[in-house]
Order: sequence, then structure tokens, then C-alpha cells
Amino acid sequence: MSATASDLPSFAQNAINLASPRLGAKVPFATDDFFADKSRLLADAVPTFDPDKYDNNGKYMDGWESRRRRNGGHDYCIVRLGARGVIRGVDIDTSFFTGNYPPAASLEACSVANDPDAKTKWTEILPAVSLGPSAHHFHAIASSEAWTHLRLHIYPDGGVARLRVYGEPVPSWDGKDRKVAQELSLATNGGRIVAYNNAHYGSVWTLLTTGRGINMGDGWETRRRREPGNDWIIVQLGAAGAIERVELDTCHYKGNYPDRCSLQAALVTSATDKSIVTEAMFWPTLMGEQKLKMDHIHKFGGDRLEKLGPVNHVKLNIFPDGGVSRLRIFGKLA
Repeated sequence: MSATASDLPSFAQNAINLASPRLGAKVPFATDDFFADKSRLLADAVPTFDPDKYDNNGKYMDGWESRRRRNGGHDYCIVRLGARGVIRGVDIDTSFFTGNYPPAASLEACSVANDPDAKTKWTEILPAVSLGPSAHHFHAIASSEAWTHLRLHIYPDGGVARLRVYGEPVPSWDGKDRKVAQELSLATNGGRIVAYNNAHYGSVWTLLTTGRGINMGDGWETRRRREPGNDWIIVQLGAAGAIERVELDTCHYKGNYPDRCSLQAALVTSATDKSIVTEAMFWPTLMGEQKLKMDHIHKFGGDRLEKLGPVNHVKLNIFPDGGVSRLRIFGKLA
């Protein structure tokens, strides 16, 4: 039921899921979730199905499912995104919902400081679209505004396995102390993955999230390299800044952590994601090769970081391959 990388539309490739619980996304309200709890709608894991699993209300389903409506109307739920952001596209996934999926759904959005209330103004960003049984439904979103909440309407009732919301966080740097180093690479601060040469395992975008990895699948891991060279990943920072310290965490990576790493960086003013891959080959060194350890938080700063001035892109090189759970880049705003 899962969509492979080759199946994903362009808006979902290398994108951050703004509705991920890893970013703090939640479902504060649903009109009804009798059969399947509303919180499952946002689970990061791929939906599963156990034909023999039941609970007190009936068949256990991995998603959000309301009861059969007998009084007209329709069901909806409200999603608080993990970060205010621009939404490029969504996936309304009905995996394993066959005789109980909603025939249609639509999406509205708003931007509020707290959770929405009766006075909140909602804007439709996806008119009603048809849904089918046990399938991914990808839809591009044309709005360029930044949103904090979504309202998913299903018509009239039924179950949705997952809602993925692909986009880019829009941080606010207003009022930030420019004398204090900020985590410029953090996804919710606007950091994003631009490109990588390989990401065979794991969930690559979680490289830029908070905390330590929950398991070996929570991070960026390449396949075993059988040819000369090394693996790499390029990160666009949420804002330009002078880098003061870097943390690289190999949490859970023990027999497969990289032997060494290095960093390059640059201030990119005009380039496409595709052209950056070539340009990055010639970026100056931010940090020379450093030896790494298994399952360890490595902290680099001081004399090990070159004084390059303000930069907004960083390339992490790992030698020769392996897995990294988190990359955290701190610097003072330019």
C-alpha cells in the first residue's frame, strides 16, 4: 500500500511532512472517531492491517474512522500542523479502507496563534475530490500562503488511513537575538534537504528534526558502498548565518555508522536545486575530516570550523557510507 519514491509527485520528493507528529503535529478535534482514533491519521509509520485484530468498537483500523452517519451532514477533523508553512501538496491515503472509505474529501486551512474557534476564518485550499478504496490520493495545492491548521472534511463519513501534508515551514526570525546562535538547520526553522546521492534506508528528512532518533529508521542511511568515493547530503539552512558549532548524532547506528565526516558550506544567492549539486563539489571546506563513533553525539566547534562568514547551504560528506540520525547546525543570524 505504501508509495515508493518513484511514485511520489514532485511536490512530495525531499519535502517535509508538516503533519508529522515528529514535528509536533496533532489532531485536536474530530466530529467522531468511534471506530479508529483521530490521532492515527497522522502516524509516521506506513499503515498496516491485521485481519484478526478487533477492539471494543469493532474492527481495528490503522487510521481515523467515524461511525456510519444516520442523521445527515458529514464528518471532519482539525489538524494542527507541526510548523506554520506553505503547503505544496497532500496525500489523502485510504490504505486498507475498502468498504468503509469516504467517497469524497476536501481541505480548508487557516493561520491562527492557538487552535481555531468558532470565529476562525477558513480558506478552501482543496475543493471536494473523489476518493477510492485503499489508495493514495495526491493533490497539488496552489495556495502560496503559510498555514497553521487544516480542516479535513470527509463526505459523509468513513475512514482515512493517513493525511500527509507536504510543504515548507515558514519560520519567523523577528525578535530573535542575533547575538545568540540559532539552530539554522532545524526543519521547523526552515531547514530543508536539497539533494543527496543516496538515501536507501531511513526517513531522510528527520535528519533535521529535534531530539535523538527513535530507532535506526529515524535518520539518513545510505546503502553499502561498493565503489570508490563517498556519500553526501546537501542542506539549505532556514536563514543565512555564521556557523559556530555543529552536532552530528549517530544514535542507533552501531555497525553501520560512517567512519568519518566533513562539511562544506557556501552562501548561495542564485541557483536551482539541480545546479547546487554541481556547485557544491567546489564549495569551501567548513570542517575537515573528523573521525566518528557509533551511537554518539559528536560536537564540533572552535578551531575545527573555518571562519567562512555567512552561509546558507551546507554539504555533509560521510566516508565512505553509513547512517546519521541528526545533523544540527548552529550559527548567528547574518
